[in-house]
Amino acid sequence: MRKVNIITDCTSDLTPELYEKHNIHVLPLYVTFGNETYRDGIDITTEQLYEKVNEYKALPKSAALPPLVFEEAFLKYPADEDIIFMGIGSGFSASYNNAVLASRHYPNVTVVDSCNLSSGIGLQLLKMCEYRDQGLPAPEIVEKIKTITPLVRSQFAIDTLEYLHMGGRCSGTSRFFGTMLRIKPIIRVVNGAMEIAKKPHGKFIKALDVLLDYFALDAENVDPSCIMITHSLADEDAVYLTNALKVNYGFNNIVETRASGVISTHCGPRTIGILYILKNEVL
Repeated sequence: MRKVNIITDCTSDLTPELYEKHNIHVLPLYVTFGNETYRDGIDITTEQLYEKVNEYKALPKSAALPPLVFEEAFLKYPADEDIIFMGIGSGFSASYNNAVLASRHYPNVTVVDSCNLSSGIGLQLLKMCEYRDQGLPAPEIVEKIKTITPLVRSQFAIDTLEYLHMGGRCSGTSRFFGTMLRIKPIIRVVNGAMEIAKKPHGKFIKALDVLLDYFALDAENVDPSCIMITHSLADEDAVYLTNALKVNYGFNNIVETRASGVISTHCGPRTIGILYILKNEVL
């Protein structure tokens, strides 16, 4: 049986302990402020990134991983071992296409489109590791994951419109009136892309409750093996959501993770999400 190695990028937002436990190799993405470039999660933390955003009054530049970086990662493994790469979805970054380009030189590499971001990728990676540890070969693992990808549900509540504005996803006028009305957008990943699903306004707890409402609609169909609460410096909100899921639905396998710097730059501090996999597709 050929050994199966799993590679991802830092946007998959699992904890360091989970990456290590499941032997997942992580490629860092890069962020640049001025003339300084940092490896996300290695040279710069999310807290430090926010400090630099305040200092520069602008978001960092981020770039997709080039094919050469993927080739260097693939070359670390023997040709008689299989490699599966899954990182940020093709709808969010050119990294996917660059990985595909690099993989053409390596017949033992398969690149899978997560069609997702953050721990929406991480959930799929954990399933992938489960199948690998069961002894399934790479082609069978890939086919199983492709059936799971459309069952992933990712939704986030955003506390501030400032980062959406700086990233070009919110006009100055929308930011002004949105801030005045205290709008807290709910972002969902649908068909491999982000969309604004709802716009609750007022205190942030209203947005948290909208996340819980979405979960309630799926609760009976949620895979209980793992539910993610992923956030960017929103520790108290994570406790609120975790307790609600445990008390209201009896789910105990809830994992709290921190959003990477790259993910955080697109949404800002206090962004938080509930992410999970459905057992069956809802028609």
